[in-house]
Amino acid sequence: MTEPLLDFEWTEHHTVAEACKRVPRGTACLLSALNFHDMGTQNAPSVFLALDPKITKPLVERPRLGIVRFSGVALTTGVEKHLIEGVSIRAYSVAKTVADCFKYRYKIGLNVALEAPQVVLKGFKGTIDEFMRCAKACRVQNVMLPYVQAMTV
Repeated sequence: MTEPLLDFEWTEHHTVAEACKRVPRGTACLLSALNFHDMGTQNAPSVFLALDPKITKPLVERPRLGIVRFSGVALTTGVEKHLIEGVSIRAYSVAKTVADCFKYRYKIGLNVALEAPQVVLKGFKGTIDEFMRCAKACRVQNVMLPYVQAMTV
């Protein structure tokens, strides 16, 4: 079992840092990535991590994990590296997180998927091309297209 993160002052992203320390090949996604980017109003009951389907499910007692399986370009597109409490973590970009929320809208709730673009409109500094590249990687470009078009108006 990995030691808890005691050498650093806890931040609001402590559970994500702890999860990524215990599962270093995981990438924070869905509600966890929304919260990491200060985009969501929903609190996740667990830390959502994306893993390659070939990796066995980690046996971690805490924090509670929600594992989703991504492969190919859906796994590698939009990965950003950050340092939290001395732990190197990976989290998906804002655009990729929105695309993931649409892809998993039935798992996390349609209201979360529909809320994400509205929150992004308030302060996103990326491009529409970035949104569509991530939507294509997640195979949700037809679902997301009306929302992306609304963002350009």
